[in-house]
Amino acid sequence: MRRALFPLLLLLGCAPWNRPENVPLQGENAPLVDPAVAGDGEVYIGLAFSGGGFRATSFAYGMLKELRAAGVETGTPNGLLDQVRLVSGVSGGSVMAAQFGLYGPEGLKGFRERFLVTDGETYMVTSAYNPLTVIKGVAGGVNGRDTFGRYLDEVLFKGATFGDLRKRSRVKTWINATDMANNTPFLFSPETFDALCSDLSKVRLSEAVAASAAFPLAFTPIVLEAHQGECDYREPDWLTSARFNPEATAAMRAYGQALESYANPAQVKFVKLLDGGITDNYGTTGLAVDRARAQVPYAPLTAEEAVKLKRMLFLVANAGVEQDYAWTQKVAGPGGVNLAVSIAASAMAAASRSGYDSMRGEMRFWEAELIEWRCALPLAEVHRLRGSAAGWDCKDVKIFVGEASFADLPVEMRDEMNKVPTRLKLPVDEVDLSIEAGRLATRMTPEFNGFLASLGGNPVEARIEEGVASGGRRVLPLGN
Repeated sequence: MRRALFPLLLLLGCAPWNRPENVPLQGENAPLVDPAVAGDGEVYIGLAFSGGGFRATSFAYGMLKELRAAGVETGTPNGLLDQVRLVSGVSGGSVMAAQFGLYGPEGLKGFRERFLVTDGETYMVTSAYNPLTVIKGVAGGVNGRDTFGRYLDEVLFKGATFGDLRKRSRVKTWINATDMANNTPFLFSPETFDALCSDLSKVRLSEAVAASAAFPLAFTPIVLEAHQGECDYREPDWLTSARFNPEATAAMRAYGQALESYANPAQVKFVKLLDGGITDNYGTTGLAVDRARAQVPYAPLTAEEAVKLKRMLFLVANAGVEQDYAWTQKVAGPGGVNLAVSIAASAMAAASRSGYDSMRGEMRFWEAELIEWRCALPLAEVHRLRGSAAGWDCKDVKIFVGEASFADLPVEMRDEMNKVPTRLKLPVDEVDLSIEAGRLATRMTPEFNGFLASLGGNPVEARIEEGVASGGRRVLPLGN
């Protein structure tokens, strides 16, 4: 028996593992975006891209293409893309979020040819028929950071870090993973890395995206080291409040407790990260964190942005599929890998539903707080923040929150999309199908069309009226 077990133990030790590369913090972590380059217009667009491998990346890319096309009436070649101030990404969606965050609208040029139709599994071990693959999966994960993360760096990010992102971007970019020990979302943000006493500006974007896309078993967790004692960290008041405030949400309290554990060497020395979709498949944690951290009613906006704002759109790209499990037709199963995949998929689906519902509730509450704050401002302060008090209407704020998903697609396309696997390599026809699905689902999202109509100058009213006449619903902003 011992002889039989010895080779197995050796093989178990062959599973890849990721040595932490994050460095101690010197000074303090800067905000993700320099406030000096933040937008100052009347329109604010936030986008959240769900997970789902290259299917999700392509779907998100299609959404961005539709935003560009739908906003050509603005007179700019980038259409509504110039109004995107926030992107949040999970797993496959984090690739598109990081790409757009780093390069802006220019990042869409050639993205299909350079990335989407290529083989993201180039350096990966993918064969399920290799016994060593199964053993590595059981031992902790088959692939390390030198697979997909390496590919991302070579093809897209070219060694770019969060420091580079801050220098060149005006788009706040949230990359979301999962903290395995705390069972909470892990946000690559200054607040998180302050607690770790680690320098976020030195973290490569490919590292964050690889962590966000590290599906259990297929990937070994990305490891970060907590450098407690190597910086002058003091828990901020907002975090203390998040942990102990009885009115805080359970999710926010859990997140606060996770950050608190990072600063305690008795609790955490190393943070192990997996796919962000396990806990927050839409990447909405950052919204709650920004609001809690700022402790002002207009967060995540600046005061200047909050006074000038008139229209906001928060749009989710949901590339999740409706699984058709064969084992539901028989008594036996699922087992082995199918069981693990099913558990992970169930967790992600539940996280998606609760995350979207929570986000809509949070946005509705935020809208009410924002209007209350605006209407309490003295005119002199309005003039200072806005540049003029002429035409000021404190209640002239409309916020639209919508979800573009396969449910909005024609039946035939929806059925085809549900067959597209969650892989980091897809046939060209499936990539193009996913791109077109992203465009069409966005175009058919009622909240998106309502937002366009509210801007004025966009020829969508006739289309909306036609849809209502045929039995569709007219969508109003939140709070109406």
